Amino acid sequence: MARPNSTENDVRGASPEAASPTRELKFEAAIGELEQIVQNMEGGRLPLEESLEAYRRGIELLKHCQQQLGDAERRIQVLENGVLRDFEPGSRHDATGAGGELR
Repeated sequence: MARPNSTENDVRGASPEAASPTRELKFEAAIGELEQIVQNMEGGRLPLEESLEAYRRGIELLKHCQQQLGDAERRIQVLENGVLRDFEPGSRHDATGAGGELR
């Protein structure tokens, strides 16, 4: 028995066509879609099968967002010559810690 396409599309990403472009999603769009999935699941508005599809899509989006955050962290490390420092709101381009050593 085939499942109707309308229920798959309501989950946003439950169908293979919608799930495939995840790599092309910007971070903000992926987070927005993930938030919508969480709201739908928490609200109890999805039948069991759709909940399972939404959960799968949510995991896919979560991994995508984690990958993008990791990529951003690596770019920051490159920009900082391999040294990732804590953000200090008062300092602009100071590459040394309070004691003068590079951190």
